[in-house]
Amino acid sequence: MAVKSDIEIAREAEMWPIKKVAENIGISEDDLELYGKYKAKLSEEYLQKIKKNKTGKLVLVTAINPTPAGEGKTTTSVGLGDALSRLGKKTVIALREPSLGPCFGIKGGATGGGYAQVVPMDDMNLHFTGDFHAITSANNLLAALLDNHIQQGNELQIDTRQIIFKRCEDMNDRVLRNIVVGLGNKMDGVVREDHFVITVATEVMAILCLARDMQDLKDRLSRIVVAYNYNGDPVTAGDLNAVGAMAALLKDAMKPNLVQTLEHTPTIVHGGPFANIAHGCNSIRATEAALHMSDITITEAGFGADLGAEKFLDIKCRMHGLKPDAIVLVATIRALKYNGGIPKDKLSEENTDALKKGMVNLEKHIENLQQYGVPVVVTLNGFLTDTDAEISIVKDFCESKNCDFAISEVWEHGGKGGEALAKAVINTLENKPSNYAPIYTDDLSLEEKIETVAKKIYGADGVIYAPAAKKQLQKIVDMGYGKLPVCMAKTQYSLSDDPSLLGRPQGFEINVRDVYVSAGAGFIVALTGNIMTMPGLPKKPAAFGIDVDEKGNIVGLF
Repeated sequence: MAVKSDIEIAREAEMWPIKKVAENIGISEDDLELYGKYKAKLSEEYLQKIKKNKTGKLVLVTAINPTPAGEGKTTTSVGLGDALSRLGKKTVIALREPSLGPCFGIKGGATGGGYAQVVPMDDMNLHFTGDFHAITSANNLLAALLDNHIQQGNELQIDTRQIIFKRCEDMNDRVLRNIVVGLGNKMDGVVREDHFVITVATEVMAILCLARDMQDLKDRLSRIVVAYNYNGDPVTAGDLNAVGAMAALLKDAMKPNLVQTLEHTPTIVHGGPFANIAHGCNSIRATEAALHMSDITITEAGFGADLGAEKFLDIKCRMHGLKPDAIVLVATIRALKYNGGIPKDKLSEENTDALKKGMVNLEKHIENLQQYGVPVVVTLNGFLTDTDAEISIVKDFCESKNCDFAISEVWEHGGKGGEALAKAVINTLENKPSNYAPIYTDDLSLEEKIETVAKKIYGADGVIYAPAAKKQLQKIVDMGYGKLPVCMAKTQYSLSDDPSLLGRPQGFEINVRDVYVSAGAGFIVALTGNIMTMPGLPKKPAAFGIDVDEKGNIVGLF
C-alpha cells in the first residue's frame, strides 16, 4: 500500500470547526476573532482575562543538529501534545508559524508530518492569517520612511554609509542580499547600497515575538537602530516618527492564532524567527497564553539545541521569567549514524559502530541542556529500519546520563504512538525538579557572553573576532547596550561554525565576523562563520513540486 503524503493525510482529516476546539478548553466564541471556519485569533480581552489563571507546566522540545536524514522536532511536539491529551492531560501546543522561504526552498513547511500534524496544513504553510505579511510591511515601511527622510533634506544628518536597517521579504532570494537603490534621476532618491534579509530574520519579527502588549511593542519599535548620523550617534525608528504607523500594521498580527492538530488538540501558532539567524522561538504572548490555558504546554525551539534551545533558555526565558519544567531532546538513529560518518544512502542498514561514533552529538546536547538545571527526556523518532540492537545502545546511553528515554512513533500512529514518550514526560514532571538558570549573567561583558556560549554550548576552544566585530562591540557598549544577552547567528548543521564538522567537533574556534545591536528586541546579534540572513534557493527548489490541481486543491506541500 502506498504511503500517503503529509498533505494527503491533512486533506483527509476531519477538522473540527475552530469554535468547537476552543469550546473544549473553555474559550467562548466571543473570545475569538474568526479567520474562516478553522482558524481564529485570540482576542485581546481573552488574553487579559486568562492572566488570572494558574500557570501550567512548560515542556520545551528541541533536537540534535539537523541532518539530511531528518529528526522530526515539530512532528514530535505535535504527537506529544496529542498523546498527553489522550492520557487525560489538558494540553496546549505552542509553535512558530512557517516561513514561505523554506516552504518553497528545501526544508518544506513546518506543521509536523504523517499523523502528527497541525491543520489546516496548506493554509498555515502559505499565507495563514497574514502575520508575516504585516511584519514585512511594517519593516519595509520603516525602510521607506528612512530613505524618504534622506531625500527630503536629511534633517537627522543620517550618514548613508552607516545605514544598518535592511528591507525584507519572506522568500529565499539571494540576488537581493546586496543591491543598489536610488538609481535614476534626482527625484528617485539618494543612491546608496542596500540589503534584504528574509522576514523571519528581521528585528521586527523578533520584537513581535518578544513584546508583551501593544505598549511594549511600540516601546521596542521605537528603539530600533536604523542608522548612525555623521557624528556616529544612533538614529532610531522613534527619531523617524515611524512607530505609530508600524504598530497599526502589526495590531492584528500581535494576536496569537488558534488552530488544531489532526486529533483536535488546541495549538497556538504565532511568530516565526529562524533559530540560526534569530532567536528561534514562538511569541511570548502565545507561550504565556498556552500556559494559562492548560496543565501542560508543549513548545519548541528551532534547529538543534545549540541554537533554538540555547536562545529559548538564555534570551526568551531570561527576558520574561519563564521556567521550563522539562526538555524533550529529539534524535533519530539515522541522524546519529549520519553524524558517525555514514552516507545518506546507507542509513537504513544496521551499523552499531557508526551509531556509537555519532552518539557524541547527542551526548553534547544532553550535557548542554543539563547545564541549565532542567531535566531532559530523550526520544528516538522511530523508523522501521531501526533495529533492536541500535535502540538498546541509545536507551542504555541515555539512562546512563540520567535522562528518561522513550521511542516515539507519532509520524505513523499519531498520539497513540506518542504515549510512551508522554508517560516519560509526565514521570519527569512529577519526579524530577527543574532548577532552571541561564548559563551566563547579565553583568558579564558581551565578549564573555559570546565566549560562554561558544565554549559551554558549542565546545569551542575560544572565539576569534574580526576587527570590524571588535570595533562594533565597543561601540555597542559605549551606546549603553552592554548588559543585553547575545543571539548567536551560526550554521545549524554543526556545533561549530563550519557545517562540514559533524558529531562533536573539538579543537576549533568560533569566528565572529560582525556584531550588531537589536535594541528593540533586546539582544546583541553575533554573526559567525558564513551564515546568511537572506537564504538562496537550491538547484531544484521545493517550489517545482507545488501546484494547484483541477479541483482547486494545493498539492506538493510537505
